[in-house]
Amino acid sequence: MYAFSATEMTHVGTVREVNEDAVLSRSATQLWVVADGMGGYEAGDVASNMLVEALKNVELNNSLASNIDELETAVINVNQKIIEYSNTVLDGRVFGSTVVLIYVYEDIGFVLWAGDSRLYRLKNRKLIRLTHDHSQLQEMLDSNLLMEHEIDDYPDSNIITRAVGAEEKLRLDFFTFKIEEDDKFLLCSDGLYNAVADEVIESLLNSGSINLNSKQLIDTALENGANDNISFIVIQNNDGQTITNVKYKD
Repeated sequence: MYAFSATEMTHVGTVREVNEDAVLSRSATQLWVVADGMGGYEAGDVASNMLVEALKNVELNNSLASNIDELETAVINVNQKIIEYSNTVLDGRVFGSTVVLIYVYEDIGFVLWAGDSRLYRLKNRKLIRLTHDHSQLQEMLDSNLLMEHEIDDYPDSNIITRAVGAEEKLRLDFFTFKIEEDDKFLLCSDGLYNAVADEVIESLLNSGSINLNSKQLIDTALENGANDNISFIVIQNNDGQTITNVKYKD
């Protein structure tokens, strides 16, 4: 069984007044979550925190299949709660949250997501994105209607096509994979990867301890004038060493 340590960070960024992101590190049970709320003040932050609170309280046991069901059910239930909150408190106003989570059971990783928050894997010093964005921009790229060099000029780059709370029927993507000895993972909201290029993230994640990685990532994002909330969790396989969890605040 692999044991992981993690550092987490959530920051309002350099432009916005409210942080609509939320993060969850359950290193003792090997579950980590990043949620990016949408809908503005008193909406997006409500949605992301609903997700984190629900996943914080999921009881995980010694059955991988059962735990996967519990995690998926928790997210689906939050989807309905957000819709009910919208109808009763916000006059039907649409709001919600992206979610990306990784749960490690022995040597198996389970990934679930909706929206454009991402999970990356650092393997053999190479950064690999494991999730596929649910966004209009990604659909344009997939359809060859937009080229990589045109991304910066695309006007609707912030439109996501899936989110928890956005529709009655929530569509989630998920998969399992085998954890390997030297794995390092990064979960993050778009506030990080829109401010820091993948090749820079790769270089920083290769530069030392996860505490140093996290400090470098947030400093670089802020130096680049991050115009969105920045949230991420860096996770590293300890190969059986004691699990620790370090939090960085604004």
